[in-house]
Amino acid sequence: MMKEIRNIIMPRRHDVTEKDVNLKRLGGVLALAYDRGLADFEGLLLLEGLGPRTMQSLALVSEVIYGTPTRFDDPARFSFAHGGKDGNPFPVPLKVYDETIDQLKKAVNRAKMGHDDRRLALKGLARAAQAIEERHDPSADFERVIEKEVRESRRQGGRTVFDKVEKPGDEQLTLFK
Repeated sequence: MMKEIRNIIMPRRHDVTEKDVNLKRLGGVLALAYDRGLADFEGLLLLEGLGPRTMQSLALVSEVIYGTPTRFDDPARFSFAHGGKDGNPFPVPLKVYDETIDQLKKAVNRAKMGHDDRRLALKGLARAAQAIEERHDPSADFERVIEKEVRESRRQGGRTVFDKVEKPGDEQLTLFK
């Protein structure tokens, strides 16, 4: 897979546009995350309780881990997992980001103990997204997806590097005076 990753060609510009994304593949991930009736979720019951937005992120992350090389011809699509720290295509939704990391940690830790259930469930996400693409026409409306992600990102603790961050005051220093 590293050989394929080295061959990825990204545009010189930084913004993500509709022409950078395979809308059918993005639509498959969105359908998987938001319309549970479209696919057979064998093994995904272990991930039950996750919100659709975290499921969307995990589906995209699982494709990076378990996808085939041909899945990387539109790498900009993966920016829809967690957005971008510069706010492009949308601010990073920190709650979703943290939930995704938590689920991946759980999968790795359980796999280390000989329990592959979560790892297999994540692998099943990648397969399920591909199956939706093959059986349905789940093309995404790029502009609507971006608008929704920008709107929802703030509700999920969305941040960029340009946002003002509350810096800790000098309270600790006063303890030593």
